[in-house]
Amino acid sequence: MIDIFDTLQGKSGDSDYKKKGVIVQGITGAYGSLHAKNMMAYGTNVVAGVTPGKGGQKFEDKVPIYNTMKEAVDATGAEISIVFVPAKFFLGAAKDALNAGIKLLVAIPEHVPIRDTMEVLSLANEKGAVIIGPNTPGIMIPEVIKIGIMPPSPFKAGKIAVLSKSGTLLYEISDALTSAGFGQAITIGIGGDPINGTRLIDAFDMVKDIPDLEGMVVVGEIGGDSEEILAQRIMDSKFDKPTVAYIAGRAAPKEKRMGHAGAIVMGTYGSAESKVSMFNKANIPVAKRPAEVPVLLAGKMEKSR
Repeated sequence: MIDIFDTLQGKSGDSDYKKKGVIVQGITGAYGSLHAKNMMAYGTNVVAGVTPGKGGQKFEDKVPIYNTMKEAVDATGAEISIVFVPAKFFLGAAKDALNAGIKLLVAIPEHVPIRDTMEVLSLANEKGAVIIGPNTPGIMIPEVIKIGIMPPSPFKAGKIAVLSKSGTLLYEISDALTSAGFGQAITIGIGGDPINGTRLIDAFDMVKDIPDLEGMVVVGEIGGDSEEILAQRIMDSKFDKPTVAYIAGRAAPKEKRMGHAGAIVMGTYGSAESKVSMFNKANIPVAKRPAEVPVLLAGKMEKSR
């Protein structure tokens, strides 16, 4: 697995520290254009855009646009790409990126056909690359780099990792943490499609050894068993940093799909009760509402001192 911090920002002391290049696929579309501007305003080093047929143009009069990812990667050496194309074009765009050497691909589109996602994940595994998403708000190191559609205001640099299935809850809970004085070392929205390139357990493995990490927040939801698997991994790895969780959809009726494509409970499978029970077994308190997250985290950190 790639070193996520090294891929995003380089190692402290490197000449390219905090200046890792990002390619935006679909940079000339309305959605891609808007968020490319927002990322650049945040300080993200957008080095190229890719839109087939528009090679040779410039975005905002300074970012070169290429027809293919190979051209963009050859010209910039970038290892990070963010994809803003419609879901039906995602497979082609992702394959173009991975075959060109991209090592971290952030997939924004939602409702990507499952077969397409599976094909992309197989290629990513073959190439040693990581996919965040599909249907993700993105990934960021606050005050360093933002690769996604998240608003910057909820986030502040700090030492807490936030892993979330939900984009909206990622913003809300990060804002609550920030207001309580808990800045974030990194935040990852893993995505809401049924199949994601990065599961909660994968995101945990990416961030658990971040230097100076002081705690972790996990934002899960009903459906599937990724929270239970993560809780078991936390126990098995003897991860001892203060960790708290929140489970969305606790009041959802059984066998009804709620919002995210993967958020469906069948009988007791994927229920909030099973997730809360497993987190409690791992000594991870589960907040009943988002505003309670920083309160529980403060309590856990006080006990760990």
